[in-house]
Amino acid sequence: MKSIDVLDAPYVGIDAGSQTNSAYAADFSENNNFKCSVGSKHPGAVELAQKIAGFMKGKQLARLAIAMESTSVCSTHIAGFLSADETLAPFKPRVCRLNPMTAPACKKTFIALGKSDPGDAFSIADLARCGKISSEPWRGSQRLALQRLARHRLHLVESVAREKNYMLADMHLKFSELAVIDNENQPFSNRFGATAAAVPAEFLSTEDIASMPLAELAAFANQKGRGRFDNPEFTAQLLQKAARDSCRLDKCLSEPIALALASSFNCLKACEKEVKAVEKAILQAIKGFNTHEHQCIASIPGIGPVYAAGALSEIGTIKAFKSHESLAKHAGITWPPNESGKFKADDSRLSRQGNAYLRYCLLEAANSVKNYLPGYKGFYSKKYTEASTHKHKRALAPASRKLIRLIFGLLDKNRLYTLDGGSIT
Repeated sequence: MKSIDVLDAPYVGIDAGSQTNSAYAADFSENNNFKCSVGSKHPGAVELAQKIAGFMKGKQLARLAIAMESTSVCSTHIAGFLSADETLAPFKPRVCRLNPMTAPACKKTFIALGKSDPGDAFSIADLARCGKISSEPWRGSQRLALQRLARHRLHLVESVAREKNYMLADMHLKFSELAVIDNENQPFSNRFGATAAAVPAEFLSTEDIASMPLAELAAFANQKGRGRFDNPEFTAQLLQKAARDSCRLDKCLSEPIALALASSFNCLKACEKEVKAVEKAILQAIKGFNTHEHQCIASIPGIGPVYAAGALSEIGTIKAFKSHESLAKHAGITWPPNESGKFKADDSRLSRQGNAYLRYCLLEAANSVKNYLPGYKGFYSKKYTEASTHKHKRALAPASRKLIRLIFGLLDKNRLYTLDGGSIT
């Protein structure tokens, strides 16, 4: 947050909750100007705005700084209301939502201060008074709309992953070999695809598959795969071999497990359909936010428009960050030193003390970029070789850190990525 003249600006801290919003205002000299608690509903927001405006007029103050924690959705309504309220408009309010980890850390410096809503509001106001706010002011609903869509997409993707992991247990009971078989002997390229879903749902047991004529099984696979198999007979052979090698399931379990698998496949299909719908909505929402910054990020080969939009919704504006180091810290992709005296640990753990949604977008983007840019592929391979355990994760994190430097350079210089060396690399 840009500095405000200490002589004409009170610092209002708000502890936003589901039932009440507690406010505390103080000037730079720590004088308590006022404190109050209002309801979290619309009438309470109106009352708070009127109290702040009355105080500003009484003291003949010109500008106003308001800070609150970005906790779930509780602070969304009050932040949007105060930033756009006509009563406060003459005072040019700067409403900022803070990282929820910063205020508690500041509060620990007040030893005698207990846990209460007014106390939390006081610590937030003091944090603003000390100039420890680096986030940009509230930018309205367009960024929030894009952010909620991007986060909902992540929620759906995680639901798909959970459903797949859950299905593997039932798949192992129904068709044990199909669940664990290696890729070379796997009859289906996608074990969660339409054909793979039809096998456990339409065959009562693996005995039925093993004893079925090869030509009929090949026709079945070709029908369910909509003619996409290059060699249906070979697919049928692999499927029969897996059926013969699978453990036999008790007959009383066959039908319930088949029903559970069919239900899981339906859930999986529905989630994947919703992911595509949300991605379409994300591309529509980015048009109302900042298309040029989106183009800067999406110009990097491999990132794609969806991850670029998700990252931009969490970054907001690059002006809020002084350097690529501060952006990396915001995403939690840093390695704090672990040393004491002459001791220095060989391995430093990834911080993860930052924006988890931004970290997800950057990690997934880096995982894709390494397949398109030779420099990132070589860097990833080097880190992969150096790691002794969790090779992919330990290589992907430094690659994403390298990507952060590129993204910051492009946004800071307002440039698109080019392959001729004219961009930041």
